[in-house]
Amino acid sequence: MSLNIQGEPAMTSDRHTQSAILDSGEAFSIDGTSAFEAGLERRTLLKLLLAGGGALAWPIGIGHAQNGTTTLRIAMTLSDIPVTTGQASGGAEGGRFLNRSVYNAMVDWDLSRADRPSSLIPGLAESWSVDSKDRNLWTFRLRRGVKFHDGSPFTAHDVVWNFDKLTKTDSPQYDRLQARNAANWMVSVDSYRAVDDYTVEVRTKKPNGTLLYEVGVNVFYSSPRQWETLGRDWQKFASEPSGTGPYELVRLVPRNRAELVRNPDYWNKDMMPKHDRMVLRPMPDANTRVSALLSGQVDLVEALPPDAVPRVKAAGMRVSTNVYPHIWPYMVSHLPSSPFSDIRIRKAANLAIDRENLAKFLGGLATPAQGFVTPNHPWFGKPSFKVGYDPDAARKLLGEAGFGKNNPVKIKVTMSAAGSGQMQPLPMNEFIQENFRDVGIDMSLETVDWEALRSRRLAGVEADLNKGVDAINYAYSIQYPVFGLIGQTYHGQNRVKGYNWGHFADAKADQLARACLDEFDADEQDRRLGELHSYLVDQAVWIWVVHDMNPRGLASHVKGFVQAQNWFQDFTRIRIEK
Repeated sequence: MSLNIQGEPAMTSDRHTQSAILDSGEAFSIDGTSAFEAGLERRTLLKLLLAGGGALAWPIGIGHAQNGTTTLRIAMTLSDIPVTTGQASGGAEGGRFLNRSVYNAMVDWDLSRADRPSSLIPGLAESWSVDSKDRNLWTFRLRRGVKFHDGSPFTAHDVVWNFDKLTKTDSPQYDRLQARNAANWMVSVDSYRAVDDYTVEVRTKKPNGTLLYEVGVNVFYSSPRQWETLGRDWQKFASEPSGTGPYELVRLVPRNRAELVRNPDYWNKDMMPKHDRMVLRPMPDANTRVSALLSGQVDLVEALPPDAVPRVKAAGMRVSTNVYPHIWPYMVSHLPSSPFSDIRIRKAANLAIDRENLAKFLGGLATPAQGFVTPNHPWFGKPSFKVGYDPDAARKLLGEAGFGKNNPVKIKVTMSAAGSGQMQPLPMNEFIQENFRDVGIDMSLETVDWEALRSRRLAGVEADLNKGVDAINYAYSIQYPVFGLIGQTYHGQNRVKGYNWGHFADAKADQLARACLDEFDADEQDRRLGELHSYLVDQAVWIWVVHDMNPRGLASHVKGFVQAQNWFQDFTRIRIEK
């Protein structure tokens, strides 16, 4: 699709492989009445756009229009709009804002509570089971009556079509970009089939008690009919996507905004958006986000910097925080050429960081880490190595390894200036740089774009683009057993892109990880994950720093937001009251 809006050509974002309408800055109107005042449906608006009626732009400077329509405007930390075709880019933040808004997964998170960790609940699948005699065989029973935004029904055949989109390179709908973004979630799947219109069977390569955390909650479903209608073109689909989610995407401006409207036919009436539309704005610079909030240009900002908290509160706005399964670490290289191949240096680095003062430096918006997860987490276990601040012990370990303040061990770390879960990476790294220097570690920093850092993580330490790098500072989700813990043991031919960046390889860790996958009882699986976590901490496989408290700034007219203990959030509950 090539749109020409008031003489201006459509834009194409090659990095997203998606096209979008140029922002002319003028509001589309009919005889002086705005499109929303006229009560036009999305498809009517798209038809008018295709007819060359004008550039559609809702007011960005107000959250509550004179006609009573309400807009929720959110400033993300990303530098661009995530991929909109079904499997978003941008890490968890892309999933939080695009995947969960336009699409649904077979399994969902219960995001209605702030006082407890989120649990799994039915989504597009009403129920699921594992064959008692064949633990490789899962059966998902789908919800009836669900429709895509284009009006077509969602069935088991659409699940198969979307799985093919991600795994079968010879299928017409295969999309390399979506396949890359979903690679971690499909890796354990061996085969799948539609038993009937509302039943799907998924066979895993080996028993996998964690499949719901992978295929269940992280694979989202695009409409095959819309893809056919648009000429089997994912680039066109990106501008006119069709999912089953609570919002429909109606406007996409790369590096500027995505505009979504409420899906009036959404199947889950409990999650029908309580505002008319939502505007997503990429703002990687923290100061820009704060200024946008204080000046009334946006209603909610991600990753509020600590020094902005007093100003936001003084303006009568709300600061929302909560714990969630997040770790801000250094993923270290275990290659023989890296200093971190020596466990003494890995442990010394963990003991050199003054996490308590770092948390104070961050305005109390972080908690010191003692491993991948917090000590009260069911996966923490009983590690014998105590991660904490002990500079004397760090100096002793470095001395045993042949280093000291007069002969520091030199390490190179790659970081990003912003990104999903990255908190305040530059001042935090500079703080730790001083801690390291005090004990005899000389850390140099290389800053790259967030998507570039994600590419480096996916590639692994042995890739050319990571040559000479000893660690990457990459905020990570510990929300899923494989993604957070088990995958950090995958090495050699078993390594999956995105897991185990530093190529840690250990036979005992392999055994502990396999025991977790073989366990289908939830409580017993937690116990086994605790054993694995304890061992990984004892081996100091990473340098763990802090867990984010996930601060968000909310305008005073934003009501109803519940900050769940999760990387994902339910924005549909938000009301705009003025």
